[in-house]
Amino acid sequence: MGDPIIETQDLTFRYSGNDSPSLDGVSLRIGRGVRTVILGANGAGKSTLFYHFNGLFRPSSGRVLFDGQPVGYRRRGLRELRSRVAVVLQNPDDQIFGQTVEDDVAYGPRNLGLDEREVEARVERALALVGMSGMRDRNTMKLSYGQRKRLSIAGAIAMEPEVLVMDEPTAGLDPQMSLELMELAEQLHHSGTTVVISTHDVDLAYAWADEIHVLRKGRLIYSGESEGFYSDPVQVYLTGLIQPSMFLINKSLCDMRGLPEVPFPRTETQLVSKMASGPKGRFVILPVRDAMSPSMVDSAVSWLGGTEIRLGLYGTTCRRLLPDSGVPVDYVFDGFESCMSQCLMGRDVVLLCDEGCVDIVASKIRRLEDFGTVVETKVL
Repeated sequence: MGDPIIETQDLTFRYSGNDSPSLDGVSLRIGRGVRTVILGANGAGKSTLFYHFNGLFRPSSGRVLFDGQPVGYRRRGLRELRSRVAVVLQNPDDQIFGQTVEDDVAYGPRNLGLDEREVEARVERALALVGMSGMRDRNTMKLSYGQRKRLSIAGAIAMEPEVLVMDEPTAGLDPQMSLELMELAEQLHHSGTTVVISTHDVDLAYAWADEIHVLRKGRLIYSGESEGFYSDPVQVYLTGLIQPSMFLINKSLCDMRGLPEVPFPRTETQLVSKMASGPKGRFVILPVRDAMSPSMVDSAVSWLGGTEIRLGLYGTTCRRLLPDSGVPVDYVFDGFESCMSQCLMGRDVVLLCDEGCVDIVASKIRRLEDFGTVVETKVL
């Protein structure tokens, strides 16, 4: 773990009228730039813990540190903390205040005292990232649940926080939006934001997190890499969780083949890379900035020698440009995993990728080398 950006020391909190603490002596450290997941069943204290990260709740005892300094609870200290730590609540209606989409996203930046030009730039960027650029004038009361969820995230992004905390961000979302949201979390992480989420989805958490912290009845029972927790099935059961599918499949296949469980694959393509052999296809990355057209794909097809290819997308810009592009895409969501699965079966693939996400994709491809797969890759 890197230097802690948020730390709790013996944090205890009781709600008024409750004899039992909702958080009981919780001491944890969230590393700067570490993809972090807080796990636990309903009532474990996840949301209560999050409310301490931005000073909404004040500990009954113990303390919270941000960037090495104790959190101050005077108005100035809280204002500064909340400009650096943004919390996205599970229910978007708890934090949408503006009458229109634009007003709501601009609310936080304006409260920071920024000039209107900077506010406008932040609103534009945040709405583009969540795929709502065309909804600026929409009445917030007329948005669907998924749109309100995206709006609440846009409002947090517009604050340009150092830490983005999301409480059950995929709850109530359809599978496509859930994939898009986690892709966005990956982009924000890559841009330097420390992203912290809570979730009941152990498969999502296992695939994404660098580190997990597990709460049970207000107590912290585990901090570290996921495998250390999931290797103890009794502990997992007592916490009200289950072991991730990929963790169990890897264990079963390794037992059958007499292979070591390490390295632990967390995605389908990592598992296939570890277990399968044979010729691989080639992987072409096409960076996209502000335009997308069939001619871009033609250059990739030409480099691949005119072979039949599979085509996928990665990034919010690509998906925004897709409807008017005329590009015949095979995989709109989960584009990297889908394309790489084809590549591992020997087919050539092309991934249209947001320009700012090329390094993310390249790192995912390099990661497969740990599982025995080297893929010929080219960025055009």
